[in-house]
Amino acid sequence: MSDRIEAVIWDFGGVLTSSPFEAFNRYEAERGLPTDFIRSVNARNGDTNAWAKLEQSKVTADEFDQLFREESRDLGHEVPGKDILGLLSGNLRPRVVEALKQAKAKVKVGCITNNAPVGKGAGMQNDEARASEIANVFELFDEVIESSKLGIRKPDPRIYALMCEALDVDPKNCVYLDDLGINLKPARAMGMTTIKVLSEDQLLHDLSEATGWPVPA
Repeated sequence: MSDRIEAVIWDFGGVLTSSPFEAFNRYEAERGLPTDFIRSVNARNGDTNAWAKLEQSKVTADEFDQLFREESRDLGHEVPGKDILGLLSGNLRPRVVEALKQAKAKVKVGCITNNAPVGKGAGMQNDEARASEIANVFELFDEVIESSKLGIRKPDPRIYALMCEALDVDPKNCVYLDDLGINLKPARAMGMTTIKVLSEDQLLHDLSEATGWPVPA
């Protein structure tokens, strides 16, 4: 397979960084909320809810705060949206960053990220040092598509087509990694080899299997 790979395309949060879902679960445990309650709020009316609007820059952070409060209250537990915004930025996974560098040395690399216009840069960081570190990772990509700037978000098929156009590659010759199955379906339908990221070790193993490249130490 490695002979025909033209590009490796990456999601960011939950792939190159630890998953925000881990932070959601910690928040839920600390406040006595049901496990995965925050994800259930985000999944309800997934194309039009507060989360979808924020990732397309259709609402401000203050508006999101109020909308998320209302949506979560309707499901039984009021959660301030501003609390959720503070949970979005994860920690970089150094071995995955090395895998990105390895891929860049061989093929084109792109990033499609559903993000929000909060914090510093595409990684939505609030800490200056971490924001700089993550900005350096984003510099590795040949192309970056941010939902908050484009106004459309995964899993809209257009966002994947735009990335392939920007990289000038055939989808059938691309590998795409994401931690959400719903975001993998359009990429797979276009012919991409897809990897659902469940853990760092699994990601590296599956990427090595898909490409024939060794796993970073």
